[in-house]
Amino acid sequence: MAKELMIGNEAVARGLYEGGLRVASSYPGTPSTEITECISTYDDIYSEWAPNEKVAAEVALGAAIAGARSFCGMKHVGLNVAAEAIFTGSYTGVNAGWVLAVADDPGMHSSQNEQDSRHYAKASKVMMLEPSDSAECLEFAKKAFELSEKFDCPVILRLTTRVAHSRSLVEKGERNDIGVKEYVKNPQKYVMMPAMAKGRHVVVEQRIIDQTNWAESCEFNRVEMNDTKIGVIASGVCYQYAKEALGKNASYLKLGCVYPMPVELIKDFASKCDKVYVLEELDPFIEEHCKTNGIEVIGKDAFSLQGEYSQSLIAKTILGVEAESVSADLEIPGRPPVLCAGCPHRGLFYALKKQKVTVSGDIGCYTLGALAPLGMIDTCICMGASVSALHGRNKADAANEKKSVAVIGDSTFIHSGVTGLIDIAYNASNSTVIILDNSITGMTGHQQNPTTGKTIKGDPATAVNLEALAKAVGINRVRVVDPYNLKETENAIKEELAAEEPSVIISRRPCALLKYVKHEPSLKVNADKCRGCTACMKIGCPAISFRDKKAVIDFTQCIGCGVCQQLCAFDAIEKGE
Repeated sequence: MAKELMIGNEAVARGLYEGGLRVASSYPGTPSTEITECISTYDDIYSEWAPNEKVAAEVALGAAIAGARSFCGMKHVGLNVAAEAIFTGSYTGVNAGWVLAVADDPGMHSSQNEQDSRHYAKASKVMMLEPSDSAECLEFAKKAFELSEKFDCPVILRLTTRVAHSRSLVEKGERNDIGVKEYVKNPQKYVMMPAMAKGRHVVVEQRIIDQTNWAESCEFNRVEMNDTKIGVIASGVCYQYAKEALGKNASYLKLGCVYPMPVELIKDFASKCDKVYVLEELDPFIEEHCKTNGIEVIGKDAFSLQGEYSQSLIAKTILGVEAESVSADLEIPGRPPVLCAGCPHRGLFYALKKQKVTVSGDIGCYTLGALAPLGMIDTCICMGASVSALHGRNKADAANEKKSVAVIGDSTFIHSGVTGLIDIAYNASNSTVIILDNSITGMTGHQQNPTTGKTIKGDPATAVNLEALAKAVGINRVRVVDPYNLKETENAIKEELAAEEPSVIISRRPCALLKYVKHEPSLKVNADKCRGCTACMKIGCPAISFRDKKAVIDFTQCIGCGVCQQLCAFDAIEKGE
């Protein structure tokens, strides 16, 4: 078949398709989201967005045990959520192949930490492959099903942001549809109560030995000998950086299987080189493996534990060569991320700011409410933590109850916020939780979720009723507000904070970027009426700026939401035509 340019995530999806994938369940998370979005375009694969990563992993494992090749995808922090199923799935093994993709985010382009997922492979005793370009993404994903079945275990495919989102050539092949394998009842293998689990642990340890022996000569680990003064051991995108930076001035051991890693192969390579560098972003995972086995290498002594590497960094550190560069002596203003013009969350945060409350925040585009001029997020920990942390805060000091709230998006609430709300109702803290329902999973690019009434393919589905759900778990005070209506929103916050019982406010307005949302005409400023008081700037709308001491509205961005009109005491902001 013809070659095609694909991003890494798209190539993974293609490899899974060609490998006979039948069931895919994931939760969206940058930089992994596009894998499952691309899978959903193949009609002969069942695909879904699950409420969270733990559910996705359990769905995939269940399908694999039933005999269907399965997949679940997530970002690195999602692996924390899925870990329980993966650790136990390592013991049960599979019937048909089970592949997991996890995308790490060195540099934290869209994440709250730089967690290195390779540690999960070692801790759970699960094989991990790491491709370095799109062609390998396809090849490794396809081969992972065979390895999963060969060694009777899950296989994790690790990507990083640069591999997931970079384009390179791939050659597509035909689909290998092996059908559904027969399921045979086997409680000793699949029922992990202590007596059975003890027996399976023996199997797991032998499997690691077998996989290590396989890794010594597998096609994913390869040696490229050039100048032997410098040796480089690398995997993933760091291999690509090293090749570009050092070229024929170094020899390379490329590790495509990063757990378990070979021992003799690395020793033999190192013995042929005068000096050996381990190039790996984040933690010294490969480096520690080398040193544990008595192999002398240079790693984090020369390179950082934080952020991404680059070709220029490697050339400078190893060769002492610094590339020429051109810099411009210009004062360019910073462009921090900001809530979109017309974002429904803006009115809600402005109302909270007027109440001078402490806000327990969560993961979503609404986290941008932490930035000036709104500045209304005090904490952001992990998915769902806003609700639980508010409960803890209020239990620690009851005086907080009247001046603290939690904010959480609709998708995040379904992911893991509902359990925190159950805790609030069950253990009775006088807490106010605000669900920011923008009718979509916004931050990762408009994926459906269980509250939207549509599946991953856009088909009609049962939609979770947030009001009914909140009441079902024991919250009696539940109300809905339109965040474009500042007075209504402010009154709701005041009243619920004053109430002597837990409450939920649903701030409901669709994301302004959704295609079906019909906008009002853009607003305009009557310069004769404008006093230059800057009140309209307090909401941080990117459509509003100042020129000659007068407010100006960019009609190309403004969607006519009317929030700024409610702030202008001089009626200077008027409807456009």
